[in-house]
Amino acid sequence: MSVEVLLVDEDHDVLEIVATFLGQEDDLSVTSQSDPEAALEMALTGDYDAVVSDFKMPKLDGVELCTAIREHDESLPFFLFSAREPEDVQPAATDAGVTAFVQKGTGTEQYSVLADRIRDAV
Repeated sequence: MSVEVLLVDEDHDVLEIVATFLGQEDDLSVTSQSDPEAALEMALTGDYDAVVSDFKMPKLDGVELCTAIREHDESLPFFLFSAREPEDVQPAATDAGVTAFVQKGTGTEQYSVLADRIRDAV
């Protein structure tokens, strides 16, 4: 069974890197979107098992995106994947109903952590 993941980040290079690493997992299938407003529509109308979003984006940040999705679907796992420090994001993320926060960093371990968190939630 493949887990359908919607990946949202305004930076096309980040989208490509994250999609590549997550796509190497046999059980994850990734769809990328750089426009958070389009991603909202996709999350509400598509058949995704999880959403992974950057925190800081134009128009709609990750917490706002999660809040908008939660208005329609409280059960869809939503992950913030951001370079921000957890203490900067955690209070707002918790209030919005974010499933988990994974910090971006150097190296590849962060992608394994993210993949594991997605699997655990789904």
